[in-house]
Amino acid sequence: MLRRSLSRLCAGEEKRVGTRTVVVGHRPVSETDAYVAQKFCDNRIVSSKYTIWNFLPKNLFEQFRRIANFYFLIIFLVQVIVDTPTSPVTSGLPLFFVITVTAIKQGYEDWLRHRADNEVNKSNVFIVENAKQVQKESEKIKVGDIVEVKADETFPCDLIFLASSSVDGTCYVTTASLDGESNFKTHYAVRDTTVLCTDEAIDSLTATIECEQPQPDLYKFVGRIIIYRSNQEPVARSLGPENLLLKGATLKNTKKIYGVAVYTGMETKMALNYQGKSQKRSAVEKSINAFLIVYLCILLSKATVCTTLKYVWQSNPFNDEPWYNEKTKKERETFKVLRMFTDFLSFMVLFNFIIPVSMYVTVEMQKFLGSFFISWDKEMYDEEIKEGALVNTSDLNEELGQVEYVFTDKTGTLTENSMEFIECCIDGHKYKDCMAEADGFSQTDGPLKYYGKAEKCREELFLRALCLCHTVQIKEGDQVDGLIGHPEHKCTYISSSPDEIALVKGAKKYGFTFLGLENDFMKIQNQKNETEMYQLLHVLNFDPVRRRMSVIVRTTAGKLLLFCKGADSSIFPRVQQEEIQQTKVHVDRNAMDGYRTLCVAFKELTQKEYDKIDRQLNEAKMALQDREEKMAKVFEDTEADMHLIGATAVEDRLQEQSAETIEALHAAGMKVWVLTGDKMETAKSTCYACRLFQTSTELLELTARTVGESERKEDRLHELLMEYHKKLIQDFPKNRGGLKRSWTLSQEYGLIIDGSTLSLILNPSQDSSSSNYKNIFLQICLKCAAVLCCRMAPLQKAQIVRMVKNTKGSPITLSVGDGANDVSMILEAHVGIGIKGKEGRQASRNSDYAVPKFKHLRKLLLAHGHLYYVRIAHLVQYFFYKNLCFILPQFLYQFFCGFSQQPLYDAAYLTMYNICFTSLPILAYSLLEQHISIDTLTSDPQLYMFSEIGPLERLFSPC
Repeated sequence: MLRRSLSRLCAGEEKRVGTRTVVVGHRPVSETDAYVAQKFCDNRIVSSKYTIWNFLPKNLFEQFRRIANFYFLIIFLVQVIVDTPTSPVTSGLPLFFVITVTAIKQGYEDWLRHRADNEVNKSNVFIVENAKQVQKESEKIKVGDIVEVKADETFPCDLIFLASSSVDGTCYVTTASLDGESNFKTHYAVRDTTVLCTDEAIDSLTATIECEQPQPDLYKFVGRIIIYRSNQEPVARSLGPENLLLKGATLKNTKKIYGVAVYTGMETKMALNYQGKSQKRSAVEKSINAFLIVYLCILLSKATVCTTLKYVWQSNPFNDEPWYNEKTKKERETFKVLRMFTDFLSFMVLFNFIIPVSMYVTVEMQKFLGSFFISWDKEMYDEEIKEGALVNTSDLNEELGQVEYVFTDKTGTLTENSMEFIECCIDGHKYKDCMAEADGFSQTDGPLKYYGKAEKCREELFLRALCLCHTVQIKEGDQVDGLIGHPEHKCTYISSSPDEIALVKGAKKYGFTFLGLENDFMKIQNQKNETEMYQLLHVLNFDPVRRRMSVIVRTTAGKLLLFCKGADSSIFPRVQQEEIQQTKVHVDRNAMDGYRTLCVAFKELTQKEYDKIDRQLNEAKMALQDREEKMAKVFEDTEADMHLIGATAVEDRLQEQSAETIEALHAAGMKVWVLTGDKMETAKSTCYACRLFQTSTELLELTARTVGESERKEDRLHELLMEYHKKLIQDFPKNRGGLKRSWTLSQEYGLIIDGSTLSLILNPSQDSSSSNYKNIFLQICLKCAAVLCCRMAPLQKAQIVRMVKNTKGSPITLSVGDGANDVSMILEAHVGIGIKGKEGRQASRNSDYAVPKFKHLRKLLLAHGHLYYVRIAHLVQYFFYKNLCFILPQFLYQFFCGFSQQPLYDAAYLTMYNICFTSLPILAYSLLEQHISIDTLTSDPQLYMFSEIGPLERLFSPC
């Protein structure tokens, strides 16, 4: 019966791969059909690496993968097997010390992970079984169980939201532990199960859920639920991310909810996101490995020289067998080649202390302990969010002192991402003041300076669009930043986007107040204090590809309206062309002033048009395969032939000291590139405000405006590239510094490029002779003092970073951002910095270091980075130097003892030299040394350039 029903509901759909079927409450759809439960993983979370049984072999295997450890193991085995001049203890004890210390450190860290896992796995949850609540441990939840979660509790697994204590079937959730976003997100129960808000009612539900297999994207989910009722046809409803409650999120402002488990344990989205990132290795660590090979060659050379000279010395019979040391019969009968090989191994053992066995441990301890100084820095503590700097990996501390290129996001990184409504324009008329005071105050752009305003009906239509076209919710009972919808209580606007809250507040400023959503009806209060009701039929959600969002509503008079807001580049092609110019003037002017602009459009739908859209949307929502592509096509068809009403301007202020920080980074010899998704005019204005571009900077543009929209854009692009290349090569003669930046040049150039032009450069068409575009473009970029990349997709940001990272000389790159769209470039760069901003914590979670504000980058790089690089340079130099000095007398002593492999030092000195005598003092020095005070380093950024020597040169040059 289940298969027949599914085939009837999904007729004509292609065979699906990679889906799972979940039986809600383990209640079979039909008593006559046999129910075979599918096997899914249990709800245990396992973040630990080892168990009691595999710790020893697994840990030893991982440690001996290191060249130095494996080398000393071989030396130890040689000492045990071959008659060598030194005791096996001299090599075995230091090796045992290193292996033991590392094993204890890793074992302790894994024990902490075990303890954290047990706290989660053993926590109590409530399952609904046989219309009763049963208390169980979290790890015993199975896929299909109906779980009850109460206010302020954390969801124990990924749940499909079935019902809540709220009448409208909504609940509020915070996902701070997942992506760091502390704002409330609204989730919606399945429409047909919202009334099942008691244990008895929810237990009577007979349904199956068909959804995609687990995947890590937190913001995507595709599925459908089929609800079975006696003597009725099954009802199918689509399921999306708004119906999925993620493990790790917390229930807020809702007494309780019921949900059915769909993903458990290591298949939850949280667990899939915790899988390790690719390991980044610092340039110094790579240099250490290179110098280990050099020292190994020195060791082999010394052993070879001593072995050769020994047999030259013994070519004299008196030296070979003196009267006081005659050879035994066995020694005389041994093959000479075997004796030479044995002697060679003996010299290797004798000189093996030239390789610093404890250096790896000392360097790890220095990095691990040194990272605490970043976390403890009170100057990088932010009082607003009550958090300081965070170190996610300590392996890259010294990289902070070698950065040559800084790639930064704009919104939320250079700016506050705290939006304030500034002005709007309606039909070309600008509105800045409250309409309640002067019944509309506007100014018309152009040569004529007079006051005017749009028609009253157009004003009201525009303000209604601002009040209706959003996903803002209202949280009641909060005294902070409240709007007074009703005199008796205060409310707060809640949204995942600060832009939307600013626009709703802007509408309120002009007399239209959004009062909330209740039973699919949006309530607004107009200028006459009358309450208007609009039935919300569909929300066409915002996505970064469309760069717009829409709502379809029905008025009380039965009219069907579509309101749409979005970026000008996505709205203008979809409205009547004659309506664009009067609004475009305002949009361009606001963008040049540095404001974020959105355009607002609408169209009226007939009942027939709406029925077609409704049918297409429902069909697309029910698809389990290619749902996003099908939805996008319906959105594209729906949001066409609209009428432009006006535009809004919202200000996103610069963060405190962001301009001073960029100036300091420039003075330190770093090139700063801004990679943003904003439009060019807005980003360009911000770059001037934060002093990335100076007034004397000559700007070179590679944008859609300069390249043009003709069919042969590649030809125009080629002309511009060659023109800029010629100009920069003439003005920037080659210097010996290679990629190093010279700040003494008479003229500085800045480059502006947009995403569409970058696509032409990186992905040229087949018929164009543009294979060398990328190289020419890269040469231009490297010669510019600053680069602005606007209208960038997240993947393009990563492509830019990768392109610079792989240039000749392999410059050290650093990416800094605050949003999920910055994660790709943060992971791509040598060092990733996350800003703990208002766009969530996904960037800081995926970064190597996280700071509260952009201004903290100055001290992190100029002070901490500089000191860490100098300290570790001293540390590594010292280790190689001391061991070379330690073994050189042993080598020279062989000339005085007839190359008899006689050790110069006592075994105790050989054993303890690396472990104790020389490790602890340099460790303390490398943690505490300040050759220049921190205040001097931060106030004089040019000192940073003195540490910008390649690590290979750095190791044997004075700091």
